[in-house]
Amino acid sequence: MSSVPQATSLRRAPVQRRSAERLTRILDACADLLDEVGYDGLSTRAVAERAGVPIGSVYRFFGNKRQMADALAQRNLERYSERVTERLKGALRGDWRTAMDAVLDEYLAMKYTAPGFSLVDFGNQIPVGARHAEPNHRVADRLTDLLSDYLVREPDDDLRRVFLIAVETADTLVQLAFRVDPEGDPKVIAEARELLRAYLARVLD
Repeated sequence: MSSVPQATSLRRAPVQRRSAERLTRILDACADLLDEVGYDGLSTRAVAERAGVPIGSVYRFFGNKRQMADALAQRNLERYSERVTERLKGALRGDWRTAMDAVLDEYLAMKYTAPGFSLVDFGNQIPVGARHAEPNHRVADRLTDLLSDYLVREPDDDLRRVFLIAVETADTLVQLAFRVDPEGDPKVIAEARELLRAYLARVLD
């Protein structure tokens, strides 16, 4: 999968390699600055300076910093999908427990290591503290499409509902873990894993 966000999040999609590389630098700078100054302190000018590009290059792709954060969230989802796919290469098809571990572990790994991820993840925390339903639906749909063949299941409405419930549950409990402990309380995460296993065993076994 490409690490460039889908064109729908951009004012203008990159066509040439040089343009795509410039967009990557802009989003990398946006992610770094989110960790350093937060969303309120983020500005298109600061991103341009950090990325080493003219301010006009930023506005060629984004009308404002919200659009930039949205594009970063889309890129996060693409990279997350790539990580889950790579993790499951060679795994036994039909093993939903291995798939669930990959889905949760790779999310946590990105939360710990991906710049800017703690603020925007897949788009549901901007403004800071706000949580909207749409990104979880997007993640659930992506996981359904990504894992249905691996699980030997039809990507029908029933499977999409199962994944949506699992994603919403995991999201709520992981957020709780990081409220209890800024590093992510391991006991809360362990309980979240067990709860997800119990639910998925009932519907996928």
